[in-house]
Amino acid sequence: MQVDGRCHCGRVTFEADIDPRAVWVCHCTDCQALTGSPFRVTVICSGSQIRTAGQAPKIYPRTGDNGRVRYQHFCGDCGTPLFTSGEGEHTDEWGIRWGAIRQRAALRPTQQIWCRSAVPWISEVRELPGRPMD
Repeated sequence: MQVDGRCHCGRVTFEADIDPRAVWVCHCTDCQALTGSPFRVTVICSGSQIRTAGQAPKIYPRTGDNGRVRYQHFCGDCGTPLFTSGEGEHTDEWGIRWGAIRQRAALRPTQQIWCRSAVPWISEVRELPGRPMD
């Protein structure tokens, strides 16, 4: 599937060829802290499948709880998370941050990782009252 996206301010844009079945929900504490949310949704792919344009993203390295370094790619102006990548044998293991993809409504998660870090109330969200916002 061909997708495209951008950061919030539009200075970083991208296109990618992805497998719509490779959409993961991550409950790790790093994803929680980096998003300010209980989880993050990411589309897993090869770095060669992503083409960026405009301003180059800034990169922040972080060693996760599993001991592996993951590079967080984000817009240096608006801070939008865009990609993640690895090092060593995981150099070509990239993830596109779901929120930056224009076609995100078509990308339903197929698996969850780091479930031991999931907030205990996550399964109750569906039961909360909702209201449409304009």
